[in-house]
Order: sequence, then structure tokens, then C-alpha cells
Amino acid sequence: MIHHPPMTEQQVLIHLMLAMAAADEAISDVELSRVERLIDFLPVFENFSPEDLDVITDNFVALMADEEGLDSLMSLLASTLPDDLHETAYALAVEIAAADLTVTPEELHLLDMLRDFLKVDKLAAAAIERGARARFRKIPN
Repeated sequence: MIHHPPMTEQQVLIHLMLAMAAADEAISDVELSRVERLIDFLPVFENFSPEDLDVITDNFVALMADEEGLDSLMSLLASTLPDDLHETAYALAVEIAAADLTVTPEELHLLDMLRDFLKVDKLAAAAIERGARARFRKIPN
């Protein structure tokens, strides 16, 4: 596993959102736009400089280029995020998975891994997922 410099909680959360967007091997414009919008308005990203997003994205690409990139990301989550941000991290991942109105099998697999790794309670995870379904529902034609 490659050693990476320490990251802030915000940087790790952004890496997580990018990983979710890339889970199906392609980051869509809709997913990238959602990442940017979440950074713009969520309190957890208060005082984050949007100009840093390009550098963080480059760091993410370098991290994921490594064969053990996902394991490295999980290590970063474990070493950087306090317990009270685990549900926040899971909610951000769900938000990105739902952004393009399609949750792929790869995204579902990553969400399962994250839920277990972050030890998000099943009831809390279900509530987070249910909230995303409600937010992203379309009006039928």
C-alpha cells in the first residue's frame, strides 16, 4: 500500500464522494455537479476552499490508480474520520450514488462495504437510503 500524506476530514469525504461517483467506472457530469453542490452548501464543508477541488481530484485519481486504492481509501476513512462523521460519510456516498437516478450494482457493492466498514447502524443506513429515495423521486409522466 502506498503511503499518502495526511488529509483533512473534508478531503477524505470528498475522496469518498468521488469514489462513489467512480464506482461504475465513469464519473458522470451529474455526479460531479452533485459533489460540487454538496461542497457548496453542507455545513461539514464550511470553510473549504472550492479552488482546492482540482488538487483533491488529482490526488483521488492518483490514489485510485494504485492497485490497492480502495483499501487505501478505507484506511484514510478509518484514520481520519471521527465516529460522529461516519453517518455523514455514508449519507454523502448515498447522495452521490442516487444523483444520476440510477444505482448500479457496483455502487450498491461499495455502499455495502462502506456501511459495514463505517459500522453504520442498519436502521440509520435504511433511514439515510429512504431519505435519498424520497429526494430523488421523479414525478411520473
